[in-house]
Amino acid sequence: MKTTTKHFGIQRKIVANMTSESWETIPHATYMYEADVTDFLNEYKKLNKNRSEADHITVNTIMLRVVCEGLKAAPAMNAHIEYDRKLVRGKTDMFEQIDVSMPMLLPDGGMMTVTMRDFGDKNLDEMSAYIADIKRRMANIRVSEAMFSVSVDDTLKGLSQGKVKQTAYRLIGSTTGKHRVRLLRGKEKRAYKAIPAEDRLTKDDIRQGTVTVSNIGSLYKGQRGAASLLEIIPPQVCAFAIGAIQEKPAVVTKASGKKDIEIRQIMPICIAFDHRALDFGDVVPFLKKLDGIFEKPCVIHSWTDRTRSFIHDIAI
Repeated sequence: MKTTTKHFGIQRKIVANMTSESWETIPHATYMYEADVTDFLNEYKKLNKNRSEADHITVNTIMLRVVCEGLKAAPAMNAHIEYDRKLVRGKTDMFEQIDVSMPMLLPDGGMMTVTMRDFGDKNLDEMSAYIADIKRRMANIRVSEAMFSVSVDDTLKGLSQGKVKQTAYRLIGSTTGKHRVRLLRGKEKRAYKAIPAEDRLTKDDIRQGTVTVSNIGSLYKGQRGAASLLEIIPPQVCAFAIGAIQEKPAVVTKASGKKDIEIRQIMPICIAFDHRALDFGDVVPFLKKLDGIFEKPCVIHSWTDRTRSFIHDIAI
């Protein structure tokens, strides 16, 4: 016996449509990377030493930088794909700029994927400031308005590509009956449009990036599992799910060469990639880069705009 019925709003419509397209068209392959972040977390604590709460670098921010470092080593993963199955023709466009799409919590508890532009060239302080500004502007967003503008752009793009039937179906689905998208009108709409673009999220903040990173560990830090599969949003060719840090037994090699079993801090990272565009060999440089970072985590101190002061403190 059902208790209630809730029709999809524009946000759920877009998510449902994109994820359906993902599973219908993309041959997913996944790899579970288990990072020993014990030493990495110790360096992370040093990174935040003497920083104010407002200046604090979060685990989310530093892991975004870790992923970006990996993508620099494996540029084939930072790409979009075009593939025509009927003609068996395809291509991938690799991007120098890394634009990270990340699902984030809205003030009302909902979720929205926001794209953070050019994160490959930003230091940790710049990344933190960018994310803080995103959260500030989120307070003024009307999700339906912003997402509808993106949906209109995507529909017009599809129409230009000859997808007339798809365009017609979308128009019917978004404008008729109980399933129509409810947008602001009159005074409310004018008031919303009057908010300066720099004070609210716009369609440019929502438009798709080159890769998607989901931090599922931040949603429930006490979780004991890990994501083993996640959807790749087309035309992207890979996606990441960063899990919660968990204590697990691991083999540790001492300086003497002796091996012991210790309780270590392990962070699971699920890597999903489009097998049409990538083979596992294309992912290996990414994994090796992350191995290097977690084995010698002092490198993270070069990722801030305080590098000189840190080196000076070590010298003293």
